[in-house]
Amino acid sequence: MPRVKQICCIGAGYVGGPTCAVIALKCPHIRVTIVDLNQARIDAWNSPDFNLPIYEPGLEDVVRKARGRNLFFSTDVDKGIRDADLIFVSVNTPTKKSGVGAGFAADLNYVELATRRIAATATSSKIVVEKSTVPCRTAESMRTILDANSKPNARFDILSNPEFLAEGTAIDDLFAPDRVLIGSLQTQEGKTACAALSEVYQNWVPKERILTVGLWSSELSKLAANAMLAQRISSINALSAICEATGANIAEVAHSIGQDSRIGPKFLRASVGFGGSCFQKDILNLVYLSESLNLKEVAEYWKQVVTMNEYQKRRFSKRVVDTLFNTITGKRIAVLGFAFKADTGDTRESAAITLIRDFQQEKALINVYDPQVESNQIWADLTEASPDMPLAAIQRQVFICPSALEACKNAEAVIIATEWAEFKTIDWQAVYAGMNKPAFVFDGRLLVDANKLRSIGFKVTVIGRGERL
Repeated sequence: MPRVKQICCIGAGYVGGPTCAVIALKCPHIRVTIVDLNQARIDAWNSPDFNLPIYEPGLEDVVRKARGRNLFFSTDVDKGIRDADLIFVSVNTPTKKSGVGAGFAADLNYVELATRRIAATATSSKIVVEKSTVPCRTAESMRTILDANSKPNARFDILSNPEFLAEGTAIDDLFAPDRVLIGSLQTQEGKTACAALSEVYQNWVPKERILTVGLWSSELSKLAANAMLAQRISSINALSAICEATGANIAEVAHSIGQDSRIGPKFLRASVGFGGSCFQKDILNLVYLSESLNLKEVAEYWKQVVTMNEYQKRRFSKRVVDTLFNTITGKRIAVLGFAFKADTGDTRESAAITLIRDFQQEKALINVYDPQVESNQIWADLTEASPDMPLAAIQRQVFICPSALEACKNAEAVIIATEWAEFKTIDWQAVYAGMNKPAFVFDGRLLVDANKLRSIGFKVTVIGRGERL
Protein backbone atom coordinates (compact mmCIF):
# COMPACT_ATOMS: atom_id res chain seq x y z
CA MET A 1 0.00 0.00 0.00
CA PRO A 2 1.57 3.35 -1.05
CA ARG A 3 1.84 5.82 1.80
CA VAL A 4 0.35 9.30 1.52
CA LYS A 5 3.11 11.91 1.45
CA GLN A 6 1.27 14.95 0.14
CA ILE A 7 -2.32 16.04 0.62
CA CYS A 8 -4.20 18.76 -1.20
CA CYS A 9 -7.52 20.12 0.05
CA ILE A 10 -9.66 21.98 -2.48
CA GLY A 11 -11.65 24.48 -0.41
CA ALA A 12 -10.47 26.55 2.55
CA GLY A 13 -13.81 26.89 4.31
CA TYR A 14 -15.32 25.69 7.58
CA VAL A 15 -14.61 22.01 6.86
CA GLY A 16 -11.47 21.90 4.75
CA GLY A 17 -9.50 24.49 6.70
CA PRO A 18 -9.78 23.08 10.24
CA THR A 19 -9.74 19.42 9.12
CA CYS A 20 -6.55 19.66 7.11
CA ALA A 21 -4.89 21.97 9.63
CA VAL A 22 -5.33 19.25 12.25
CA ILE A 23 -4.10 16.57 9.82
CA ALA A 24 -0.96 18.67 9.27
CA LEU A 25 -0.47 19.11 13.02
CA LYS A 26 -0.87 15.40 13.76
CA CYS A 27 1.07 14.20 10.68
CA PRO A 28 4.27 16.30 10.47
CA HIS A 29 5.65 13.89 7.86
CA ILE A 30 2.83 14.74 5.42
CA ARG A 31 2.86 17.99 3.44
CA VAL A 32 -0.65 19.49 3.47
CA THR A 33 -1.65 22.26 1.06
CA ILE A 34 -5.07 23.90 1.27
CA VAL A 35 -6.03 25.63 -1.97
CA ASP A 36 -8.83 28.03 -2.79
CA LEU A 37 -9.52 30.45 -5.66
CA ASN A 38 -10.61 33.10 -3.15
CA GLN A 39 -7.48 35.24 -2.75
CA ALA A 40 -8.85 37.17 0.24
CA ARG A 41 -9.58 33.93 2.10
CA ILE A 42 -6.10 32.52 1.44
CA ASP A 43 -4.54 35.85 2.48
CA ALA A 44 -6.45 35.61 5.77
CA TRP A 45 -5.19 32.05 6.37
CA ASN A 46 -1.65 33.35 5.70
CA SER A 47 -2.03 36.58 7.71
CA PRO A 48 1.02 37.40 9.89
CA ASP A 49 -1.20 38.17 12.90
CA PHE A 50 -3.24 34.96 12.39
CA ASN A 51 -6.45 36.87 11.75
CA LEU A 52 -8.00 33.70 10.29
CA PRO A 53 -11.15 33.77 8.12
CA ILE A 54 -12.87 31.32 10.47
CA TYR A 55 -13.46 31.67 14.19
CA GLU A 56 -13.18 28.32 15.91
CA PRO A 57 -11.80 27.83 19.45
CA GLY A 58 -8.35 26.24 19.27
CA LEU A 59 -7.92 26.69 15.50
CA GLU A 60 -5.42 29.54 15.72
CA ASP A 61 -3.15 27.48 17.95
CA VAL A 62 -3.21 24.60 15.47
CA VAL A 63 -2.38 26.87 12.53
CA ARG A 64 0.40 28.62 14.48
CA LYS A 65 2.11 25.28 15.13
CA ALA A 66 1.82 23.82 11.62
CA ARG A 67 1.77 26.71 9.14
CA GLY A 68 5.04 27.03 7.27
CA ARG A 69 6.24 23.67 8.57
CA ASN A 70 4.06 21.24 6.65
CA LEU A 71 0.84 23.26 6.32
CA PHE A 72 0.48 25.69 3.43
CA PHE A 73 -2.31 27.83 1.97
CA SER A 74 -2.31 28.77 -1.70
CA THR A 75 -4.41 29.91 -4.64
CA ASP A 76 -2.35 27.72 -6.99
CA VAL A 77 -4.96 25.00 -7.29
CA ASP A 78 -3.29 23.21 -10.20
CA LYS A 79 0.07 22.79 -8.42
CA GLY A 80 -1.74 21.50 -5.34
CA ILE A 81 -3.52 18.88 -7.45
CA ARG A 82 -0.40 17.82 -9.37
CA ASP A 83 1.77 17.39 -6.28
CA ALA A 84 -0.74 15.53 -4.11
CA ASP A 85 -1.19 11.80 -3.60
CA LEU A 86 -4.57 12.38 -1.95
CA ILE A 87 -7.04 15.19 -2.69
CA PHE A 88 -9.88 16.26 -0.41
CA VAL A 89 -12.78 17.92 -2.22
CA SER A 90 -14.22 20.24 0.41
CA VAL A 91 -16.25 22.81 -1.48
CA ASN A 92 -19.60 24.38 -0.73
CA THR A 93 -22.75 22.40 -1.62
CA PRO A 94 -25.61 24.83 -0.91
CA THR A 95 -29.27 24.07 -1.51
CA LYS A 96 -30.27 24.90 -5.10
CA LYS A 97 -32.13 28.18 -5.49
CA SER A 98 -33.42 27.59 -9.01
CA GLY A 99 -33.99 24.86 -11.56
CA VAL A 100 -34.83 21.21 -10.95
CA GLY A 101 -34.95 20.45 -7.22
CA ALA A 102 -34.82 24.13 -6.21
CA GLY A 103 -35.24 24.55 -2.47
CA PHE A 104 -34.36 20.91 -1.72
CA ALA A 105 -31.56 19.41 -3.83
CA ALA A 106 -27.89 20.16 -3.21
CA ASP A 107 -26.17 22.34 -5.78
CA LEU A 108 -23.20 20.26 -6.87
CA ASN A 109 -21.77 22.83 -9.27
CA TYR A 110 -18.62 23.41 -7.18
CA VAL A 111 -18.09 19.67 -6.72
CA GLU A 112 -18.28 19.15 -10.48
CA LEU A 113 -15.94 22.07 -11.19
CA ALA A 114 -13.40 20.74 -8.69
CA THR A 115 -13.67 17.23 -10.17
CA ARG A 116 -13.15 18.51 -13.71
CA ARG A 117 -10.16 20.55 -12.53
CA ILE A 118 -8.62 17.44 -11.00
CA ALA A 119 -9.15 15.45 -14.19
CA ALA A 120 -7.69 18.21 -16.37
CA THR A 121 -4.65 18.82 -14.15
CA ALA A 122 -3.58 15.48 -12.66
CA THR A 123 -0.76 13.70 -14.48
CA SER A 124 -0.51 10.76 -12.07
CA SER A 125 -2.89 8.56 -10.11
CA LYS A 126 -4.72 10.13 -7.16
CA ILE A 127 -7.02 9.23 -4.31
CA VAL A 128 -9.95 11.67 -4.48
CA VAL A 129 -11.91 12.08 -1.25
CA GLU A 130 -15.40 13.57 -0.96
CA LYS A 131 -15.29 15.76 2.14
CA SER A 132 -18.24 17.95 1.21
CA THR A 133 -21.70 16.83 2.26
CA VAL A 134 -23.19 15.35 -0.89
CA PRO A 135 -26.24 13.34 -1.98
CA CYS A 136 -26.02 9.58 -2.13
CA ARG A 137 -24.17 8.30 -5.22
CA THR A 138 -22.40 11.60 -5.98
CA ALA A 139 -19.15 9.61 -6.15
CA GLU A 140 -20.61 7.83 -9.18
CA SER A 141 -20.91 11.16 -11.01
CA MET A 142 -17.39 12.14 -9.97
CA ARG A 143 -16.01 8.87 -11.25
CA THR A 144 -17.76 9.32 -14.60
CA ILE A 145 -16.24 12.79 -15.00
CA LEU A 146 -12.76 11.67 -13.95
CA ASP A 147 -12.74 8.58 -16.19
CA ALA A 148 -13.97 10.57 -19.21
CA ASN A 149 -11.38 13.34 -18.86
CA SER A 150 -8.31 11.76 -17.28
CA LYS A 151 -4.88 11.71 -18.89
CA PRO A 152 -2.99 8.50 -19.71
CA ASN A 153 -1.36 6.90 -16.65
CA ALA A 154 -3.70 8.80 -14.32
CA ARG A 155 -6.30 6.69 -12.53
CA PHE A 156 -8.51 7.76 -9.66
CA ASP A 157 -9.89 6.01 -6.61
CA ILE A 158 -12.81 7.81 -4.98
CA LEU A 159 -13.51 7.71 -1.25
CA SER A 160 -16.20 9.24 0.91
CA ASN A 161 -14.98 10.71 4.20
CA PRO A 162 -17.80 12.88 5.59
CA GLU A 163 -17.14 15.29 8.43
CA PHE A 164 -19.12 15.11 11.66
CA LEU A 165 -17.90 18.36 13.20
CA ALA A 166 -19.93 20.66 15.41
CA GLU A 167 -19.01 24.30 14.98
CA GLY A 168 -17.69 25.70 18.23
CA THR A 169 -16.09 22.36 19.15
CA ALA A 170 -14.65 21.40 15.76
CA ILE A 171 -11.02 21.22 16.90
CA ASP A 172 -11.89 19.03 19.89
CA ASP A 173 -14.03 16.90 17.56
CA LEU A 174 -11.07 16.49 15.21
CA PHE A 175 -8.61 15.70 18.01
CA ALA A 176 -10.89 13.04 19.56
CA PRO A 177 -13.60 12.02 17.08
CA ASP A 178 -16.42 9.65 18.01
CA ARG A 179 -15.66 7.96 14.71
CA VAL A 180 -13.97 8.54 11.39
CA LEU A 181 -16.04 7.17 8.53
CA ILE A 182 -14.39 6.13 5.26
CA GLY A 183 -16.45 4.73 2.40
CA SER A 184 -14.99 3.01 -0.64
CA LEU A 185 -15.96 0.73 -3.47
CA GLN A 186 -15.58 -2.83 -2.27
CA THR A 187 -12.97 -3.61 -4.94
CA GLN A 188 -9.34 -4.35 -4.20
CA GLU A 189 -8.35 -0.90 -5.49
CA GLY A 190 -11.06 0.75 -3.40
CA LYS A 191 -10.00 -1.07 -0.25
CA THR A 192 -6.35 -0.16 -0.84
CA ALA A 193 -7.25 3.53 -1.17
CA CYS A 194 -9.36 3.25 1.97
CA ALA A 195 -6.42 1.76 3.87
CA ALA A 196 -4.17 4.62 2.74
CA LEU A 197 -6.54 7.27 4.16
CA SER A 198 -7.11 5.19 7.28
CA GLU A 199 -3.35 5.15 7.87
CA VAL A 200 -3.32 8.96 7.83
CA TYR A 201 -5.95 9.12 10.56
CA GLN A 202 -4.27 6.38 12.61
CA ASN A 203 -1.53 8.88 13.43
CA TRP A 204 -3.82 10.05 16.24
CA VAL A 205 -7.19 8.27 16.01
CA PRO A 206 -7.49 4.77 17.55
CA LYS A 207 -7.99 2.20 14.80
CA GLU A 208 -11.23 0.93 16.34
CA ARG A 209 -12.78 4.37 15.82
CA ILE A 210 -12.09 4.32 12.08
CA LEU A 211 -15.09 2.75 10.38
CA THR A 212 -14.72 1.48 6.83
CA VAL A 213 -17.95 0.96 4.90
CA GLY A 214 -19.32 0.95 1.37
CA LEU A 215 -19.20 4.18 -0.61
CA TRP A 216 -22.97 4.70 -0.75
CA SER A 217 -23.45 3.87 2.93
CA SER A 218 -20.87 6.52 3.85
CA GLU A 219 -22.57 9.20 1.74
CA LEU A 220 -25.98 8.43 3.20
CA SER A 221 -24.67 8.18 6.78
CA LYS A 222 -23.74 11.87 6.84
CA LEU A 223 -27.25 12.95 5.78
CA ALA A 224 -28.81 10.45 8.19
CA ALA A 225 -26.74 11.65 11.17
CA ASN A 226 -27.68 15.30 10.69
CA ALA A 227 -31.32 14.43 10.04
CA MET A 228 -31.51 12.44 13.28
CA LEU A 229 -29.88 15.24 15.31
CA ALA A 230 -32.16 17.89 13.80
CA GLN A 231 -35.15 15.62 14.46
CA ARG A 232 -34.29 15.60 18.18
CA ILE A 233 -34.14 19.40 18.25
CA SER A 234 -37.47 19.75 16.45
CA SER A 235 -38.98 17.15 18.78
CA ILE A 236 -37.95 19.01 21.93
CA ASN A 237 -39.01 22.31 20.37
CA ALA A 238 -42.44 20.86 19.61
CA LEU A 239 -42.69 19.83 23.27
CA SER A 240 -41.65 23.36 24.30
CA ALA A 241 -44.84 24.70 22.70
CA ILE A 242 -46.89 22.25 24.78
CA CYS A 243 -44.98 23.33 27.90
CA GLU A 244 -45.81 26.97 27.32
CA ALA A 245 -49.49 26.12 26.91
CA THR A 246 -49.70 23.88 29.98
CA GLY A 247 -47.35 25.53 32.46
CA ALA A 248 -44.73 22.78 32.26
CA ASN A 249 -41.01 23.57 32.14
CA ILE A 250 -39.19 22.26 29.06
CA ALA A 251 -35.84 22.19 30.88
CA GLU A 252 -37.30 19.86 33.50
CA VAL A 253 -39.00 17.72 30.86
CA ALA A 254 -35.78 17.46 28.82
CA HIS A 255 -33.77 16.52 31.90
CA SER A 256 -36.31 13.86 32.86
CA ILE A 257 -36.40 12.15 29.48
CA GLY A 258 -32.66 12.57 29.00
CA GLN A 259 -32.04 10.38 32.05
CA ASP A 260 -33.44 7.47 30.07
CA SER A 261 -30.36 5.64 28.77
CA ARG A 262 -32.22 4.79 25.57
CA ILE A 263 -32.65 8.50 24.82
CA GLY A 264 -29.71 10.29 26.47
CA PRO A 265 -29.40 14.02 27.21
CA LYS A 266 -27.75 15.40 24.07
CA PHE A 267 -29.62 17.65 21.62
CA LEU A 268 -32.57 18.02 23.97
CA ARG A 269 -32.14 21.74 24.66
CA ALA A 270 -35.12 23.73 23.45
CA SER A 271 -34.35 26.90 21.54
CA VAL A 272 -35.69 29.38 19.05
CA GLY A 273 -34.66 26.95 16.30
CA PHE A 274 -31.65 25.19 14.81
CA GLY A 275 -29.42 26.76 12.18
CA GLY A 276 -26.03 26.18 10.61
CA SER A 277 -24.81 25.03 7.26
CA CYS A 278 -25.78 21.37 7.57
CA PHE A 279 -29.01 20.48 9.35
CA GLN A 280 -31.60 22.11 7.12
CA LYS A 281 -29.59 21.54 3.94
CA ASP A 282 -29.04 17.86 4.66
CA ILE A 283 -32.66 17.19 5.62
CA LEU A 284 -33.90 18.91 2.45
CA ASN A 285 -31.39 16.83 0.54
CA LEU A 286 -32.85 13.70 2.15
CA VAL A 287 -36.35 14.89 1.27
CA TYR A 288 -35.34 15.37 -2.37
CA LEU A 289 -33.64 11.97 -2.47
CA SER A 290 -36.76 10.32 -1.03
CA GLU A 291 -39.03 12.04 -3.54
CA SER A 292 -36.77 11.10 -6.44
CA LEU A 293 -36.99 7.47 -5.27
CA ASN A 294 -40.81 7.80 -5.16
CA LEU A 295 -40.82 7.43 -1.36
CA LYS A 296 -43.44 10.11 -0.74
CA GLU A 297 -44.23 9.21 2.88
CA VAL A 298 -40.53 9.16 3.77
CA ALA A 299 -40.09 12.59 2.19
CA GLU A 300 -43.05 14.02 4.11
CA TYR A 301 -41.71 12.62 7.38
CA TRP A 302 -38.34 14.34 7.08
CA LYS A 303 -39.83 17.54 5.68
CA GLN A 304 -41.80 17.94 8.91
CA VAL A 305 -38.53 18.38 10.86
CA VAL A 306 -37.81 21.57 8.88
CA THR A 307 -41.43 22.67 9.05
CA MET A 308 -41.34 22.45 12.85
CA ASN A 309 -38.11 24.44 12.94
CA GLU A 310 -39.64 27.27 10.91
CA TYR A 311 -42.76 27.14 13.09
CA GLN A 312 -40.64 27.52 16.23
CA LYS A 313 -39.04 30.71 14.88
CA ARG A 314 -42.38 32.19 13.79
CA ARG A 315 -43.94 31.25 17.12
CA PHE A 316 -41.18 32.98 19.05
CA SER A 317 -41.35 36.24 17.09
CA LYS A 318 -45.15 36.25 17.41
CA ARG A 319 -44.84 35.79 21.17
CA VAL A 320 -42.63 38.89 21.30
CA VAL A 321 -45.23 40.95 19.44
CA ASP A 322 -48.13 39.58 21.51
CA THR A 323 -46.32 40.30 24.78
CA LEU A 324 -45.43 43.86 23.77
CA PHE A 325 -49.14 44.75 23.67
CA ASN A 326 -49.67 43.39 20.13
CA THR A 327 -47.47 45.93 18.39
CA ILE A 328 -43.75 46.64 18.09
CA THR A 329 -44.08 49.38 15.46
CA GLY A 330 -41.49 52.05 16.23
CA LYS A 331 -40.27 50.14 19.29
CA ARG A 332 -36.58 49.34 19.75
CA ILE A 333 -35.75 45.65 20.09
CA ALA A 334 -32.26 44.47 21.10
CA VAL A 335 -31.21 41.17 19.51
CA LEU A 336 -28.26 39.63 21.33
CA GLY A 337 -26.47 37.18 19.08
CA PHE A 338 -26.47 36.75 15.32
CA ALA A 339 -24.40 33.57 14.85
CA PHE A 340 -26.47 30.39 14.61
CA LYS A 341 -24.84 29.12 17.82
CA ALA A 342 -22.20 30.20 20.33
CA ASP A 343 -18.45 29.88 19.72
CA THR A 344 -18.68 30.32 15.97
CA GLY A 345 -18.93 33.21 13.55
CA ASP A 346 -21.11 31.19 11.18
CA THR A 347 -24.50 32.74 10.47
CA ARG A 348 -25.91 30.31 7.91
CA GLU A 349 -29.62 29.62 8.59
CA SER A 350 -29.32 31.48 11.90
CA ALA A 351 -32.61 31.94 13.75
CA ALA A 352 -31.62 35.57 14.38
CA ILE A 353 -31.97 36.33 10.67
CA THR A 354 -35.59 35.16 10.66
CA LEU A 355 -36.41 37.00 13.89
CA ILE A 356 -34.94 40.29 12.64
CA ARG A 357 -36.78 39.96 9.33
CA ASP A 358 -40.04 39.38 11.21
CA PHE A 359 -39.38 42.41 13.42
CA GLN A 360 -38.59 44.52 10.35
CA GLN A 361 -41.93 43.57 8.84
CA GLU A 362 -43.57 44.75 12.07
CA LYS A 363 -41.77 48.11 11.56
CA ALA A 364 -39.65 47.80 14.69
CA LEU A 365 -36.19 49.29 15.20
CA ILE A 366 -33.62 46.57 15.86
CA ASN A 367 -30.25 46.82 17.62
CA VAL A 368 -27.96 43.85 16.95
CA TYR A 369 -24.85 42.71 18.78
CA ASP A 370 -22.72 39.60 18.25
CA PRO A 371 -19.16 39.21 19.58
CA GLN A 372 -17.84 37.36 16.50
CA VAL A 373 -19.94 38.09 13.41
CA GLU A 374 -18.59 40.84 11.15
CA SER A 375 -20.88 43.73 10.20
CA ASN A 376 -20.63 43.02 6.47
CA GLN A 377 -21.85 39.46 7.08
CA ILE A 378 -24.87 40.72 9.01
CA TRP A 379 -25.79 43.15 6.22
CA ALA A 380 -25.33 40.42 3.58
CA ASP A 381 -27.57 38.00 5.47
CA LEU A 382 -30.31 40.56 6.10
CA THR A 383 -30.24 41.66 2.47
CA GLU A 384 -30.62 38.06 1.31
CA ALA A 385 -33.48 37.53 3.77
CA SER A 386 -35.35 40.58 2.42
CA PRO A 387 -34.46 40.67 -1.29
CA ASP A 388 -37.12 43.28 -2.07
CA MET A 389 -35.71 45.73 0.46
CA PRO A 390 -32.64 47.83 -0.46
CA LEU A 391 -29.76 47.79 2.01
CA ALA A 392 -30.30 51.50 2.75
CA ALA A 393 -33.87 50.73 3.84
CA ILE A 394 -32.69 47.87 6.06
CA GLN A 395 -30.12 50.16 7.67
CA ARG A 396 -32.84 52.62 8.61
CA GLN A 397 -34.34 49.92 10.84
CA VAL A 398 -31.37 47.78 11.88
CA PHE A 399 -28.36 49.07 13.83
CA ILE A 400 -25.22 47.07 14.62
CA CYS A 401 -23.87 47.82 18.10
CA PRO A 402 -20.35 47.39 19.59
CA SER A 403 -21.52 45.79 22.84
CA ALA A 404 -24.50 44.09 24.45
CA LEU A 405 -24.95 47.01 26.83
CA GLU A 406 -25.03 49.47 23.93
CA ALA A 407 -27.54 47.31 22.04
CA CYS A 408 -29.93 47.32 25.00
CA LYS A 409 -29.97 51.11 25.52
CA ASN A 410 -33.45 52.60 25.13
CA ALA A 411 -34.85 49.24 24.06
CA GLU A 412 -38.29 47.95 24.95
CA ALA A 413 -37.19 44.32 24.83
CA VAL A 414 -34.06 42.16 24.75
CA ILE A 415 -34.04 38.98 22.65
CA ILE A 416 -31.40 36.34 23.44
CA ALA A 417 -30.95 34.67 20.05
CA THR A 418 -27.51 33.06 20.54
CA GLU A 419 -26.24 31.36 23.70
CA TRP A 420 -22.97 33.32 24.02
CA ALA A 421 -21.57 32.89 27.55
CA GLU A 422 -21.06 36.64 27.93
CA PHE A 423 -24.82 37.20 27.89
CA LYS A 424 -25.00 35.37 31.23
CA THR A 425 -22.58 37.74 32.88
CA ILE A 426 -23.46 41.17 31.45
CA ASP A 427 -24.53 43.77 34.00
CA TRP A 428 -28.27 43.17 33.84
CA GLN A 429 -28.85 45.87 36.45
CA ALA A 430 -27.24 48.41 34.10
CA VAL A 431 -29.20 46.97 31.17
CA TYR A 432 -32.43 47.48 33.08
CA ALA A 433 -31.53 51.04 34.03
CA GLY A 434 -30.97 51.95 30.37
CA MET A 435 -34.15 50.41 28.97
CA ASN A 436 -37.66 51.77 28.54
CA LYS A 437 -40.15 50.42 31.06
CA PRO A 438 -41.66 47.93 31.34
CA ALA A 439 -38.46 46.18 30.24
CA PHE A 440 -38.88 42.75 28.65
CA VAL A 441 -36.40 39.89 28.18
CA PHE A 442 -37.18 37.00 25.83
CA ASP A 443 -34.77 34.11 26.37
CA GLY A 444 -34.72 31.96 23.26
CA ARG A 445 -31.80 29.85 24.49
CA LEU A 446 -32.61 28.92 28.11
CA LEU A 447 -29.54 30.94 29.06
CA VAL A 448 -30.30 33.42 31.84
CA ASP A 449 -31.57 33.13 35.40
CA ALA A 450 -35.16 34.28 34.90
CA ASN A 451 -35.87 34.71 38.61
CA LYS A 452 -32.79 36.89 39.10
CA LEU A 453 -33.83 39.10 36.19
CA ARG A 454 -37.37 39.34 37.54
CA SER A 455 -35.98 40.49 40.89
CA ILE A 456 -34.27 43.35 39.06
CA GLY A 457 -37.58 44.33 37.50
CA PHE A 458 -37.62 42.66 34.08
CA LYS A 459 -40.66 40.96 32.58
CA VAL A 460 -39.09 37.67 31.49
CA THR A 461 -40.38 35.18 28.94
CA VAL A 462 -38.44 31.93 28.56
CA ILE A 463 -38.95 29.56 25.67
CA GLY A 464 -40.63 26.33 26.73
CA ARG A 465 -41.79 27.68 30.05
CA GLY A 466 -45.45 28.40 30.74
CA GLU A 467 -46.70 31.04 33.14
CA ARG A 468 -49.25 28.80 34.89
CA LEU A 469 -48.49 27.70 38.43
